[in-house]
Amino acid sequence: MTTRGCVLLVGVLMCSLSVMADESELGTHGFAQSDDVRIHYVTVGDGPLLVMIHGFPDYWYTWRKQMPALAKSFKVVAIDQRGYNKSDKPTGVENYTVDKLVRDVRAVIEHFDRDKAVIVGHDWGGIVAWSFAMAHPEMTDRLIILNLPHPKGLRRELANNPEQRKNSQYARDFQKPEAASRLTAEGLTFWVKDVEARKKYVEAFRRSSFEAMLNYYKANFPREPYEEPKNDFPKVKCSVLMIHGLKDKALLAAGLNNTWEWVEKDLTIVTLPDADHFVQQDAAAEVTRRMISWLLN
Repeated sequence: MTTRGCVLLVGVLMCSLSVMADESELGTHGFAQSDDVRIHYVTVGDGPLLVMIHGFPDYWYTWRKQMPALAKSFKVVAIDQRGYNKSDKPTGVENYTVDKLVRDVRAVIEHFDRDKAVIVGHDWGGIVAWSFAMAHPEMTDRLIILNLPHPKGLRRELANNPEQRKNSQYARDFQKPEAASRLTAEGLTFWVKDVEARKKYVEAFRRSSFEAMLNYYKANFPREPYEEPKNDFPKVKCSVLMIHGLKDKALLAAGLNNTWEWVEKDLTIVTLPDADHFVQQDAAAEVTRRMISWLLN
């Protein structure tokens, strides 16, 4: 690691431990146009572009503890995926297929007049990040995935691992027609531990579309009967860092096995035994440290 990188690790990790109460302090808000859908983002910092993609149920604010540190070396752009918070919420399951979600990320990169970016994704954002890297290797500098196995690994586990099938019942329930009617903004914040942050999440989810959130599952999550993936996913051509909280019961760590077979370059897997699914918040300082160390190495 360079001397600059060492100094950065010592200094910025201290600021990553504090949560900024005011969202406006984390960066500048704006919108990128993805065909007829506006994608809301918050950006901070200068340097190479780094795009951060949240999962379910979440929004750009999930990255609040990583953004200040990463902004020391990168132009950080944290997006609201379509259907969430301040981004547009088109109706219809067909508007939430992975190819359209990938197109949103491409539109954000093009909005900033860049030809490539580091792509960071968690949960559904991880699916989008994996898919973006496979669809647009020329635009993917490096890839960071949090608590989301490679799509081939997830499909394999659904087909062969009874525990993963059992623990994915929630996803099958989300695919049912009336599932969104059972969701509330308050209920979706069950996992947010910080009291002040929870208030912001409730506000963001009230601005969101529950139907849209569940359309991610209806459009993309595998349906029974589960089978081993028959289509050949193109290999990811860039370096990959995976960080996985081992207390995650929704996405079991067994799905990480064999990921190295689907990546052409170096793969780094970090497992954190005391972190749950939302690893970027459960182990915020460690996740930030690992990201910076890997990116600046």
